[in-house]
Amino acid sequence: MRFDLVDLRLFLHVVDTGSITAGSRLSHLALASASARIRGMEDALGVPLLDRLRGGVKPTKAGLAVAHHARLVLQQIEHMQGEIADYAGGLAGRVRLLSNTAAITDYLPQALAAFLNSHPAIDVDLEERPSHLIVSQLLAQAAELGIVADSADVSSLESRPFRRDRLVLIAPRSTGFGRLRQVAFAQALAHDFVGLSEDSALQQHLALQAERLGLHMRTRIRLRSFEAVCRMVEAGVGVAVVPAIAAEGHAGAGTLRVLKLSDDWADRQLLICARSFEQLSLPALRLVEALCAPHKE
Repeated sequence: MRFDLVDLRLFLHVVDTGSITAGSRLSHLALASASARIRGMEDALGVPLLDRLRGGVKPTKAGLAVAHHARLVLQQIEHMQGEIADYAGGLAGRVRLLSNTAAITDYLPQALAAFLNSHPAIDVDLEERPSHLIVSQLLAQAAELGIVADSADVSSLESRPFRRDRLVLIAPRSTGFGRLRQVAFAQALAHDFVGLSEDSALQQHLALQAERLGLHMRTRIRLRSFEAVCRMVEAGVGVAVVPAIAAEGHAGAGTLRVLKLSDDWADRQLLICARSFEQLSLPALRLVEALCAPHKE
């Protein structure tokens, strides 16, 4: 039984995306080659590793075991490469970082740009996920680091403060909130919403909060960026929940109202989390140090 690193990385990409097609793309392999490699792994082990479903694939129990060990092997190699490169006077490696929408959109671009420019041999795989899913994937060793809101249960992880992030409601001037400066999310749900795409971590978080209230959020249109959401709200299509930092750049024109949300979950601390900071690879540890360094608000 011989699996090379390409096999292991491919299999993890397939498991993480739920698709052989998407997994092959991430692995930079032709679909036929990727399918043949997966079949070869199954033949070598004598058990199916994936259930082929209409909408994609799902790992079998044997597949989950293979994925677990594949992550350990690849992480150990990353640790080895990082340590050897450090002794050689340079630091190289790849870090997989999962993050919620707010951090990816408003805080990480500048922070990661500075880090990547300072560490040209370290690459970062950044993926967006809802906070609760990031926690479960960190526990499953699907990534080394995650950035989540403090509303998520991180008691099984180690965490450090990253940024404060306050969510606000933005509305057209014509929306009937009177002179209110603060509203509850339940009040806002009486209005039409402008939202992000359904795969957005923030959008999933808001849908969950509406569900907990026993209410429905009617979303008229979904867009890919906070800037587009703000412009659509300015045009009078509906209201939206966005980070305060995203609203600030659009409030000055006078066509947009920014109201504080009174719900506890709207004023939150973003945390950077890991299973154990001491056991991180050197590239991942350097990334944590950079992200947690003092910054200008």
